[in-house]
Amino acid sequence: MSKRTVIVSGGLLEEEFATGILKDEETELIIGVDRGLTFLYEHGLLPDYIVGDFDSVPEKVIAYYKEKTKVPVRQFNPVKDATDTEIALRLCLELHRHNIWILGGTGTRVDHVWANVQTLKIALDAGADARIVDTHNQIRLLKEDFVLKREEAYGPYFSVFPLGGTVEDFNLKGAKYPLNHHDLTAFDSLCVSNEIMGDKLEISFPFGVVILMETRD
Repeated sequence: MSKRTVIVSGGLLEEEFATGILKDEETELIIGVDRGLTFLYEHGLLPDYIVGDFDSVPEKVIAYYKEKTKVPVRQFNPVKDATDTEIALRLCLELHRHNIWILGGTGTRVDHVWANVQTLKIALDAGADARIVDTHNQIRLLKEDFVLKREEAYGPYFSVFPLGGTVEDFNLKGAKYPLNHHDLTAFDSLCVSNEIMGDKLEISFPFGVVILMETRD
C-alpha cells in the first residue's frame, strides 16, 4: 500500500500519539483542517495543504501560514454544505491519495464523530482506504469480505454496525461470538465488543456496507 496521507482535524488530538504518526516515515502528506491547524502550529509541523473555514483558528495561526509559508490554503465560507473534514477528504481523493488516516476525527462532539464516520463512505466509493484513528479506536468501512489477522488488529475488541440499511447474510468466523447468515440491523447491540479467537477473523456478506471498529481500553 502507498504511504499514508494524514488529515489533522479539529477533534481529539492526543499529543504523543498524533505527533508519532505525523513524524513517522510512512506519513507522506499532511492536510491541516481548521482547528487541527493549531495543533500543527504548536508542534512545529508544516502541513502540505490547509483547508477549512478557520472559524476556530486563532488569527495569528492562519496569518502565519498565509504570510510565512508557501503552503496552499483553501479557505471556505463557514456557511457551507460540507464539514471541513469532508472537504479535506475530497481533496485527498482529488490528489489521488488512497491510504488516508484521519486524526482528530473523534472527541466530545458526537455529532461530528458520526459525520466523520459517514464521510468515510466517500472514500470507500472512490476505492480509497480511509480510517479514523485515535489511541483507543480505529474505524473504517467495509463493502466486501474481509480478513483481519489477530496480530494486525488495532486492539483486542471489535464491533460491527451496518451503514445505510440492514446487511443480510452477515457472517463472522474466528470470533468469540460467531455469526452465520445473520441479518445485521441498526436496531440492536448484538455485534458490540466481540473478540478475535485464533489467528484471524473472517467477515463476509454479499452486499451492503458495514462499519468496523477495532478498539482497545
